[in-house]
Amino acid sequence: MPFDLSLYLVTDAALCDAYGLEQTVEAAVSGGVTIVQLRDKRASDEQMIAQAKRLKAVLAGTGVPLIINDRLQVALESQADGLHVGQSDAAVEEARRVLGEQAIIGLSINTLSQLQAAPMALLDYVGIGPVFATGSKQDHAQPIGFGGLASLVNACPLPSVAIGGLKAAHAISVQRAGANGIAVISAICGQPDPRQAALAFQVAAAS
Repeated sequence: MPFDLSLYLVTDAALCDAYGLEQTVEAAVSGGVTIVQLRDKRASDEQMIAQAKRLKAVLAGTGVPLIINDRLQVALESQADGLHVGQSDAAVEEARRVLGEQAIIGLSINTLSQLQAAPMALLDYVGIGPVFATGSKQDHAQPIGFGGLASLVNACPLPSVAIGGLKAAHAISVQRAGANGIAVISAICGQPDPRQAALAFQVAAAS
């Protein structure tokens, strides 16, 4: 499936609770989000499968892919468009074997050695970061800043998306570092108006 990393929304169940998960995603997509990752570390596989199916219905006809964080079985059973794994999550090789050639598979990268060890032929994109420290993920790796981002993007043969504490004001810096897109959690999830929060990235990127 074709995909656009420009504005990559990673969901957070707690942050989306007040507005509603599906409502947040629907509003964010109407504001310009181009790809959605369902991430919920506390939910069971069964709960995530149900969430994913509801989000697939929300995204139907938009052309926006749904990626599942970490849970290979959830991605398979919900017929999501792909899977994103971390360095300690499900193996990329297994994900590709189970989900097939059409699946969109991404991998989190924090260092040059991780990038050099990654099975590039099996991946579609990499997530690079964290650029800054973030409260959305307590166990994140050492922040790399925009200099580290640019260095890894330059060494990466695949499309890349920057993640970690990023806001609309950082859109131009991410572009200058060479990344194909910007991934956000709290900059959209939990905001009073997710559509306007997403639109702010479009405005900033174009300025």
